[in-house]
Amino acid sequence: MAEYVSEAKSIAAPRSAVYAKLSDLSNLNALAEMLPEGKVNLTAVDSDSCTLTINPVGQITLRIAERKPDNLIRFEADRSPIPLDAHIQLDEATPGNTKLTVMLKAELNMFVKPMLDKPLREGVDKLAMLLSSLKYA
Repeated sequence: MAEYVSEAKSIAAPRSAVYAKLSDLSNLNALAEMLPEGKVNLTAVDSDSCTLTINPVGQITLRIAERKPDNLIRFEADRSPIPLDAHIQLDEATPGNTKLTVMLKAELNMFVKPMLDKPLREGVDKLAMLLSSLKYA
């Protein structure tokens, strides 16, 4: 299983506020306008799942599988062309300052890995950057 980890991004907000926003996916509708046009579309969102259409990969539905308050949100793919899961890890660097890290694990066979390795590596960093740019106050 291939593992991709983003750089830690700093958010000027308490960890509890960041967790509260990210653990309810319906709060992420604002993210739809920030996604790269033509490459990623957020097609459906509710409090526990979101469906993305990613070109050229196809449609992926992620569902929250585990919530650890103020610390971790773990996602599993309900529908995906490749088996994967993802985590958002939150650490409080100092009071009122949260570090966010995105991790993705994907089962990539030897034929697919060369094609998807770089886009997945870049994708987790871009997602972490987008999530860190949201308003949490």
